Amino acid sequence: MCFLPESTVQKAMVQKWKITIPELTGDEERGVYVYLPEAYDYEPDRRYGVLYMFDGHNVFFDSDATYGKCWGMKEYMDRTGTQLIIAAVECNHDPDNGRLKEYTPFPFQEASIGRVEAKGRFTMEWMVHTFKKEIDRRYRTLPDREHTFIAGSSMGGLMSLYALLEYNAYFSRAAALSPSLWVAPDSLAQMIRNAQLPSDCVLYMDYGEKELSGRKAMLNTFARVTAKLQKKGILLESRIVPGGTHCEASWERQIPFFMNTLLYQQTRV
Repeated sequence: MCFLPESTVQKAMVQKWKITIPELTGDEERGVYVYLPEAYDYEPDRRYGVLYMFDGHNVFFDSDATYGKCWGMKEYMDRTGTQLIIAAVECNHDPDNGRLKEYTPFPFQEASIGRVEAKGRFTMEWMVHTFKKEIDRRYRTLPDREHTFIAGSSMGGLMSLYALLEYNAYFSRAAALSPSLWVAPDSLAQMIRNAQLPSDCVLYMDYGEKELSGRKAMLNTFARVTAKLQKKGILLESRIVPGGTHCEASWERQIPFFMNTLLYQQTRV
């Protein structure tokens, strides 16, 4: 992995720098976005929990977002004074299913796009062994599992669920918005059954009402996955969002809900 020299990093509320991920896309650069909370500069001895997010280009700025509308995470964090670092990495934009490959733990077949190779494990191995280490080196983090969270939507939501189940040694809490549960549901069910988890795992998971409208199979899948997660002992907040759709504007409106879940009874963030 290649990082720009630290001297090129501009000091700002959301710092932006470039990386490469040789294991996934060779020398191709992609953006990193790091939100530093209000107190970061004037409380030099304070350390912070970290929320890792997928699709980093969609998290903070409309100008960088794929469809011209971001989540608005910076505005929410500024408005609420939430003292948490957010570290988000841009996805793979390769038209040959680049994002889907990196954001799925299971290979799958879809009529409109063909067979998709699974590189989700490579993505998570890079995230926990390379990217997280760099974030912990550059910033004053609380690097322990208790204060490390992960979140995403759609395929990023599936990856957040995967991270909680398979990389629980690093992430204690996750938020999966509109997760792509339709990807290899049998493999996902087996992963849930086989997961070895402590009793303190927290998960927020939702689907938009309009996403599920007329899709009985998807509603049933959501219900089955929810039941399996609860049976596993995960502390789960599950919602069907009134009027919710599959887009950043809808996910932005869910920020207070999933952030309250991620930070519930957290005393050092």
